[in-house]
Amino acid sequence: MILSIKELMEGYKNKQYSPTEITKWYMERIKELNPKMHSYITITEERAFDQAKKAEVKINAGEVSGLMGVPISYKDSIDTKGVLTTSGSIIDEMRIPAEDAEVVTRLEQEGSISLGKNNMYEYAFGITSQNPFFGDVINPWNNNKTAGGSSGGSAAAVAANLCLGSIGTDTAGSIRVPAACCGVVGLKPTYNLVSMKGMTPLSWTLDHAGPIAGNVEDTAIIMQALTGIPYTKACLNGLAGMRIGLPTHYFTENIDNEVKKMYEKAIRHMTDLGAAIVEIDTSFLTDVISIATTLGTSEVGVVHKERIQSALHLYSEGAQKTFEKSRLISAFDYITALQKRAEWTRKVSEIFIDVDVMMTPAMPIVTADLQTEEVTIGGVNESLGDCMIRYTSLFNITGHPALSIPFGLTKSGVPLGLQLIANHDREDLLFRAGYAYEQYTLTNFYSERHLKLH
Repeated sequence: MILSIKELMEGYKNKQYSPTEITKWYMERIKELNPKMHSYITITEERAFDQAKKAEVKINAGEVSGLMGVPISYKDSIDTKGVLTTSGSIIDEMRIPAEDAEVVTRLEQEGSISLGKNNMYEYAFGITSQNPFFGDVINPWNNNKTAGGSSGGSAAAVAANLCLGSIGTDTAGSIRVPAACCGVVGLKPTYNLVSMKGMTPLSWTLDHAGPIAGNVEDTAIIMQALTGIPYTKACLNGLAGMRIGLPTHYFTENIDNEVKKMYEKAIRHMTDLGAAIVEIDTSFLTDVISIATTLGTSEVGVVHKERIQSALHLYSEGAQKTFEKSRLISAFDYITALQKRAEWTRKVSEIFIDVDVMMTPAMPIVTADLQTEEVTIGGVNESLGDCMIRYTSLFNITGHPALSIPFGLTKSGVPLGLQLIANHDREDLLFRAGYAYEQYTLTNFYSERHLKLH
């Protein structure tokens, strides 16, 4: 059963399906595939059927709106009342929150059905989804490739049709990178547009929460439910009059040849759709990764300071190294990074005087093999972690909304992502550009995803 959220809602209106039937189908599918994929840590079967019954009553009374009867999931760092919420860590393996996170309350008020909690990199510290405690998330396209992270469980679950949408978090690319690796759509909204209340933080300066879904319109439907803003109105064909900005620096450097070719093809598609292509000066960008790392690493040590005192030995080796680095960052470096954040936020916003949307690849490389620690592009060595967030982390620093949509497949048959960025609070422009591009170029890709993963 392959449906989009829009198709499911239509089916409910026409009495083709019932929420209980749909929930039963998804539960059976999760039970069959999750033992191999590790995309869920906890499955909330009882809660899901209870919500399905309530949705059924409303649908039978003619109330089909919001996310009524739509099965979704949540990254396991998002609090769910009475449901195990581990943040992917053994330290919180027994943690049961007393309250729902604000996003959960909001989406459940809209009638959504919660299928469970998604696996993730421990406390969202990494950009892969390796997890020594709950099993590594498997990329449904290829078991030997990373699913990306830290919201890898969410992206893999959407890609393999183990839910119709998921809420993840993104501190340096943790929604967009796994969306790109798993061939789905992921949005990091404008900073603070979606409440982080009730989520285990990583870095209060860089953290964002947002949706992952199977296509652009479904992503817009979830964002609409979260914010009350009518984003689906922006899902229109054609881009006549839209100005798309191509960066001259930083996003064109140290890039894999296959990614570059697919990016050039995407530029041609945007032109075909009627968009005007405008070069934009991004030469002011230099040490993006080091600024993101200074902010994130400083703050994560503070977030975890009490847990570190009582349970440092229970953290993974990678997390322990992060805390060591956190203690070594000086106040001078942290405040300098905050100043840089203010300067870059202003400069990136100024770009949108001349263009509506900026376009870059989501990552400089094709989806990496599991256990890769370092990549080499054009003779330059770089850690995999730094490389995967090189094109995404700037927009966590500046808070601009950024959407990752599939480019298509590489020669080796794994997905790649295209990143679209707009000015603060202009998610509508991202949905417009993303939807037009998707309708024009991704029909075959979605058919292939359907055949391969479902």
